[in-house]
Amino acid sequence: MNPFVKIRRDLHQIPELGFQEYKTQAYLLAYIHSLPQERVAIKKWKTGLFVKVSGLNSKKTIGYRTDIDGLPITEETGLPFSSQHSEQMHACGHDFHMSIALGVLTFFVENPIDDDLLFIFQPAEEGPGGAEPMLRTEEMREWMPDMILALHIAPEYPVGTIAVKEGLLFANTSELFIDLKGKGGHAAYPHQTNDMVIAACQLVNQLQTIVSRNVNPLDSAVITIGKITGGTVQNIIAEKARLEGTIRTLSPESMKKVKHRIEAIVKGIEAGFECEAVIDYGSMYHQVYNSEELTREFINFIKEADAVQFVECKEAMTGEDFGYMLKEIPGFMFWLGVDSPYGLHHAKLTPSEEAIDVAVRVITKYIALKGNQS
Repeated sequence: MNPFVKIRRDLHQIPELGFQEYKTQAYLLAYIHSLPQERVAIKKWKTGLFVKVSGLNSKKTIGYRTDIDGLPITEETGLPFSSQHSEQMHACGHDFHMSIALGVLTFFVENPIDDDLLFIFQPAEEGPGGAEPMLRTEEMREWMPDMILALHIAPEYPVGTIAVKEGLLFANTSELFIDLKGKGGHAAYPHQTNDMVIAACQLVNQLQTIVSRNVNPLDSAVITIGKITGGTVQNIIAEKARLEGTIRTLSPESMKKVKHRIEAIVKGIEAGFECEAVIDYGSMYHQVYNSEELTREFINFIKEADAVQFVECKEAMTGEDFGYMLKEIPGFMFWLGVDSPYGLHHAKLTPSEEAIDVAVRVITKYIALKGNQS
């Protein structure tokens, strides 16, 4: 068995939520410490890692980032190496991402190039967000890369496919939580209450008008309310209700406009239903915007590479906090085809493990090319 497939299976069994990746960090450290250490330097940050591989004649530092956290999902794959952690799963491919990163790291420890490399094992990508705080660390400032790249598995593409585009790749995203508080009471006396179930229903309907009536039709935005909770039992009018959702936009300006409209509508609900409302935007991720020059160069490299197929993809409404790193460091993210019948964040996601070797080969060749340029 390919050693990095085994690593993927080991990691798949121990998914952990954001900033709780203690077993994952220990596993990564144990493996990295098993490699020759002459050129390796390791610094821990919370549950993440910075791993520097010194070059032979460094003139720059090339960064490679992988995320390491799992999702609060109960796995339904039936795999013999399924998650051992209750209600937690690597349902977004971060086990793949880590095993690929270790494969690339191993190659360059054993085959050093001129330039320095920085491998970033980032926690909490799924939330509350690890990229932005990692950028602010002393470790990052000391080892700041001159360029950076990352990948994300893509279930919809066959193995051997690399999909990428210049410019905008992933949307601006924000969580959305709205808590409503009115006046509860007996179901037989609605006139003595302020019913927050009714208020929540009205609010959901009004929120759906924002995209259709406040966002330019040539732009794109999404407001999804994925969860509503309210009330206690069937014969008590609800004093409280909570809406949980997400916002996605293709520009930072549209995100500001959407939030402005949400706040205006919520104020109207407060006045109309004589209630109190609190808005919390939770985790917010900056758009993933690929550097044009570096991405174009990578596309040309992929077009000439053996055993891989280039696809120019469209931008997606998915979110990725790697966008914060690309905001400050030139670089790009690309999709790696893994040919799964089930999509990201699905309890039955089963990516093809053949994609691990494809990714390691492509990335090592690309980084070696970049890292040995004069």
